[in-house]
Amino acid sequence: MNAFSRLLDSLVFAPQRTAKLRLIKRYFSTVGDPDRGWGLAALTGTLVFPHAKPAVIRGLMAERVDPLLFQLSYDYVGDLAETASLLWPAADGGEERPPPPLREVVATLREAPKAAVAAHLVRWLDALDASGRFALLKLMTGGLRVGVSARLAKTALAEFGGRDVADIEELWHGLDPPYAELFAWLEGRGPQPRAAMALTFRPMMLATTLAEADLADLDPCAYAAEWKWDGIRVQLAVSADGGVRIFSRTGDDITAAFPDVAATLCAPAVLDGELLVVRDGAVAPFNDLQQRLGRKAPPKSLLARHPAHVRLYDMLFDGGEDLRPLPFAARRARLEAWLARTRPPAMDLSPLLEFAGWTDLAAHRARDHGDSIEGVMLKRRDSPYLAGRPKGPWLKWKRDPLTIDCVLMYAQRGHGKRSSYYSDYTFGCWRTDGDGRRELVPVGKAYFGFTDAELRQLDRWVRSHTVERFGPVRAVDPALVLEIAFDGAQRSSRHKSGLALRFPRVHRIRWDKPAAEADTVAALTRLLPATP
Repeated sequence: MNAFSRLLDSLVFAPQRTAKLRLIKRYFSTVGDPDRGWGLAALTGTLVFPHAKPAVIRGLMAERVDPLLFQLSYDYVGDLAETASLLWPAADGGEERPPPPLREVVATLREAPKAAVAAHLVRWLDALDASGRFALLKLMTGGLRVGVSARLAKTALAEFGGRDVADIEELWHGLDPPYAELFAWLEGRGPQPRAAMALTFRPMMLATTLAEADLADLDPCAYAAEWKWDGIRVQLAVSADGGVRIFSRTGDDITAAFPDVAATLCAPAVLDGELLVVRDGAVAPFNDLQQRLGRKAPPKSLLARHPAHVRLYDMLFDGGEDLRPLPFAARRARLEAWLARTRPPAMDLSPLLEFAGWTDLAAHRARDHGDSIEGVMLKRRDSPYLAGRPKGPWLKWKRDPLTIDCVLMYAQRGHGKRSSYYSDYTFGCWRTDGDGRRELVPVGKAYFGFTDAELRQLDRWVRSHTVERFGPVRAVDPALVLEIAFDGAQRSSRHKSGLALRFPRVHRIRWDKPAAEADTVAALTRLLPATP
């Protein structure tokens, strides 16, 4: 654990990307197997301990530290692992225990029954210093918060072995920690790992955001365009023996949640598309798709009410042939031929848009086309399919968000670095009841869109205008107007207003506007998409 805790300590105080890469590469060079593999798994978020939960830590702290002291410290520090590591009392007497190796901690937490986790945790915490305790608790609960993304960790791994990060990404989802074969290959001690790749996730190609001002530098003839659909990006992998996997954009296997889509696939291929709910040819609001997400065994009634559909964008493999080096135009032709040949019932092709120039294409971003479309995608006709987010080949030109003026109603304490601030805001619009009286009803919640300076202003305003408290939530005087940006509105039985906003965020604080002049539920209702 000592080497892993030193790594986390160093990463926390190394804000530069190059410094973080150097630290991670040094960890790979100086720590042996399997500990460095488990450390890599922790950095990339692939370690899961079924019975090691934050509640175990809270329970142990309640037995050893005054509850009020712990609560006040947690509020101030904002991180459970850091608070517990600093407050953990020294062990009573006895001989000094050696710190546990990382391999022992991982093996024990993966196999220990729920009732035994606390005892193991006490033994380890007593043997570690504050830095070691912090590393242990972060390892246990996940969310290291040391400024290292999975991509950065893989980049360090590639530089450590003198390989291209795309080679690491290609292998990654076919390997399991502690990655002994991978390290052997990177150090020249063994062959390249040969994972069973037929049903393995391939890193997806992502688009960069386009600003309208950038269009002047682009040649319209070099690009194909299609709509950007409001669903979730998926990859479909079908093996020659009929096996099927559906992956999210980040490589999570979501096949079990969409058996209706999986059942329609039979021809071997790897496809890129957008997962939607489609009824009678019309794309349903994103809220309908949300009913399907995260379910391991959806009931048949849910499948019937929210039929899943994949709108295909691209083709990575046709049978065993890798199409990714081909230009987009050639891959698109192969996709069209595959679809015409196989005709899976829960799929269709995302249409290409005809446009004479950028002004013509801008019309396709209009909301007249419905809220199921977020904007348009531009793809260079000669672009190969590249992993990650290369700058230039694919561009997303999202339409401008909607905005509405709402009144701040409630504020809740944030988490982590924001635990000392009221940073989660519930806001509402005016509605006239049956007796002609105006009332505020909630329409959404936002916790981003403002600067750090604005957060401090909002926090001060909340504290000085609190009228009632409900645990961590404060009800405030309905006097502050927030201009809220959002991507769409939909009906919702969860909100008193009957409406909910898609991706709401604070666009600006309207210090100048009286709350009585904020928008109404009726005005928001007029922004609902037309019923097909």
